[in-house]
Amino acid sequence: MPSKKSNLNSKSPLISLNDACELTSLSRTAINTLRSAGRFPAALQISDKRIAFVRTEVEAWIEARISARARRAELA
Repeated sequence: MPSKKSNLNSKSPLISLNDACELTSLSRTAINTLRSAGRFPAALQISDKRIAFVRTEVEAWIEARISARARRAELA
């Protein structure tokens, strides 16, 4: 069975849920839980059964997490 093609190395502005998982090291369940709580970038519904994320929004979310960690370290 062929492996699914990752979109991470392309410059496409949209990434799949699986690519978002790979970028963040989070599971699909964790991302969906964060999305439901409004704590992860919203997905785009690109067809009836397919969603995608805006790559720059996911990357900005990751950077915000890194910055928050740095701020906490400075306060400690």
